[in-house]
Amino acid sequence: MNPELPALLVRGAGLLTPLLPLVGLCLWRAPRPRETAAMIVSTAWALLTLVPLNLYALHAGWWSFHAQGAVWAGIPVDLLLAWALLWGALPAVLLRFLPVPLLTALLVWADIIVMPLAEPVVVLHAAWLLGEFAGSALCLIPALLLAHWTRRGQAVGARMWAQAVLSLGLMVVLPLAALGILPGEGAAVPGGTPAALQLLAVAALPGLAAAREFARVGGGTPLPYDPPRRLVTSGPYAYLSNPMQTTVVAVYLVLAAVLADPRPLFGAAVALAYGAGFAAWHEGGRLREDFGPAWDRYRSGVRAWLPRWRPWPHRAAGTLYVAADCSLCQGLRAWIEERSPTALEVRHAHEHPEVLYRLTYENPEGVRWSGIPALARALDHLNLGWAFTGWALDLPGVRHVAQVAADAFGAGPRPARAPGDGGARRAADTHGGGGGDAHGSPRAARAPGAPGPYGASEPDP
Repeated sequence: MNPELPALLVRGAGLLTPLLPLVGLCLWRAPRPRETAAMIVSTAWALLTLVPLNLYALHAGWWSFHAQGAVWAGIPVDLLLAWALLWGALPAVLLRFLPVPLLTALLVWADIIVMPLAEPVVVLHAAWLLGEFAGSALCLIPALLLAHWTRRGQAVGARMWAQAVLSLGLMVVLPLAALGILPGEGAAVPGGTPAALQLLAVAALPGLAAAREFARVGGGTPLPYDPPRRLVTSGPYAYLSNPMQTTVVAVYLVLAAVLADPRPLFGAAVALAYGAGFAAWHEGGRLREDFGPAWDRYRSGVRAWLPRWRPWPHRAAGTLYVAADCSLCQGLRAWIEERSPTALEVRHAHEHPEVLYRLTYENPEGVRWSGIPALARALDHLNLGWAFTGWALDLPGVRHVAQVAADAFGAGPRPARAPGDGGARRAADTHGGGGGDAHGSPRAARAPGAPGPYGASEPDP
């Protein structure tokens, strides 16, 4: 017998084992858009996390691979793809029948049984079970949770952040790692790697801000099969209709500059061709079908690749509530009004039906941001330069540090009152007044992550 035959059988069986049932289930009942999105996201997560898991497994001696052909960094590519399908797309479809805990247990059990059968391609060592459980915790369980949340339309913030990580990993980091040109100490910019990373962060900021806007305002994600429920014209979309794909192009251009290597320019060209070609045709048609004249009106005023300096005049409106009895707040109000904000109404905080304890921004849907996030939203109405500042200021971690600093300088929470009110409004509200939003409807929920009355904060996209 040909000594390579057992290895070929193992690799063939390994690829067909998840692929055949996946194809059969999809032919039996075609996946709906959300299920398709779940398959894509879970497979992408499994693939992105299985790469470092296997690289570390080779280093730690959990297992090793003995294969020739279609091998990258010592890992058989076909087995890597099969593993990603087995822990990604296939369980995303099997969620039709099984709950997440049971499906997780079955997949771990099956993997423990199958792994020893993969010899001579996969050779297990003494501590291989440690790698198995590490993979289950880092790869399988998050992939299943993402599939579950995507199918049900839940945890939109977590799904958005996962897709942001996947976009960076699969579209930038993994291709550069495959080419061996990740940024290192030899970055061709003054300041070396730290300066290069800061330039990349600036280039990536509009895309991340756009993804967060999809989640917070539109209730969806960047994935075409899991889109926002409403047309988003705020955030980066007030300046550019195509901020995410523009960001990918910008990141590749920055990489070419900081690495002094022309190869990332090919990635920029591919991203530009995709965005200006297929994506513009497909996504533009879908958006026109979903939003009709509103989309045509928006596209007539907002370019795809060249941003506006001032926001689109018909962008989503907002209201900023500023305390009238706070000199610091009134100074901020004057500064904002001097810059003629677009589609932003600035009002006294005591005019709001509820007692407000911080600078507060409210959008037409009644979603509310308080404190530093409110200031960041207001900056979005000024111009592109200040909008960039607002997007950076609203990042998790940054906004929390900024809020602590602002509180230390006198911007801490306190009930907003009309001058000379003497606290009567607060007492009235405490005893039942102010149960609605600015339009008299039931009280609007605080924006996810917006600081509460006393500065508490929840996780947010």
